[in-house]
Amino acid sequence: MCGTVGGTVGGTTVGTTVGSAGSSVGSSSVRGMERVIDVDAERAATPGCATVVHLNNAGAALPTTATLETIVDHLRLESEVGGYEAEAAVAGRLDGVRSSVAQLLGAGSDEVALTGSDTESWTRALWGLALGGGLPAGRRVLVDHQFYDSHYLGLLQVCAVTGATITAVPATADGTVDVDALEDELAVGDVALVSATHVGTHRGLVNPVHEVGARCDAAGVLFFLDACQSAGQLPVDVGAIRCAVATATGRKWLRGPRGTGLLFVRRDLVGSLVPPGVDGAAARWDDPTHYSLRDGMARFTPFEHPVALHLGLGTAVDHVLDLGIDAIAAQIDVIAEHLRTALTALEGVAVHDGGSRRSGIVTFTVEGTGPAAVKAAASSAGINVSVTEAAAARLDMGGTRPDAVVRASPHYLTTPEECARLVEVVAGLLPA
Repeated sequence: MCGTVGGTVGGTTVGTTVGSAGSSVGSSSVRGMERVIDVDAERAATPGCATVVHLNNAGAALPTTATLETIVDHLRLESEVGGYEAEAAVAGRLDGVRSSVAQLLGAGSDEVALTGSDTESWTRALWGLALGGGLPAGRRVLVDHQFYDSHYLGLLQVCAVTGATITAVPATADGTVDVDALEDELAVGDVALVSATHVGTHRGLVNPVHEVGARCDAAGVLFFLDACQSAGQLPVDVGAIRCAVATATGRKWLRGPRGTGLLFVRRDLVGSLVPPGVDGAAARWDDPTHYSLRDGMARFTPFEHPVALHLGLGTAVDHVLDLGIDAIAAQIDVIAEHLRTALTALEGVAVHDGGSRRSGIVTFTVEGTGPAAVKAAASSAGINVSVTEAAAARLDMGGTRPDAVVRASPHYLTTPEECARLVEVVAGLLPA
């Protein structure tokens, strides 16, 4: 099946080509104000599309051949000239990666660091705030109900040391953060930090983070943004969102390699953060009893880092910039809603995403068949999905919400035929 579907994103009309085969890498074109993603070409440039129906992009997306070759080429260079020498040879390219990430996030290049994961970015920024005195005893951290375990566990650890406490802001009926309740909590005057999730990893709603940022800005409270599931599938403009820190991973919607992450810290804040685990690249050893942190984002950048993977991340981010994030968001919205509609039409299947705006994450349960069994059936049919359990999202799952759900996450290169294959598998699990 091939066709073109259209939509409007941020006032711009986006036309998106949906297809199932292709032959070229030239995968984006602009027609006046309309940018079109050539799904056929994207699939041809992605080796995994020939071997699997990949609906686990919220876990780790399929990289392009170009990203793979970037990584392998640098590893080969390291083997030929030496690791330090190879890094020196690509120093300018690494600067370019940071510039591309900054462009993606609407930030300055001096406000971005490359890390090993979203969790590493979050941990270093959070502990940096705490060690810098920004989370004192008696102050509160406000969080939303979509909070992910890796972030929450780090927050629990920090609060146990500093004496700060955590308050979960109530959610609205659709599952998103209640911004009026947030404003009420901010008005109490004891809040040191607000941390909110752009897109929940365990269901596909999109939180109103621009409104959250506006409330925090008005109250003079720092806002940390979890963009792990939004970077690469939705526009993330840190200036418009008014966040002080944003974290993300390379392996999900950006289609970069595992072992890569992104960290944004607003330039007026970075000097007050004291990240843990500094080394000779992040700090200076001034004398036998003193050290001083490097200026700017250098204090977040360790000496040892995966150069090949970061170059691969740069290739992936440049590809996103070339396609255009609005066009990507529009296509993901189309294919995800297509899948939701098809699943909802099956009697005995419940979709659990919520939210007035949804993302590329589609979560569902099947009557009479547990999520793990659904995943196993899909895997047997050559389809990748995942299962999310309450242990990873304790503020939202369990109780009146399911303890576990199947998570299918189509990307812009997913076809309607691939969605139909998953729906067929699910239908086969339902009682006759």
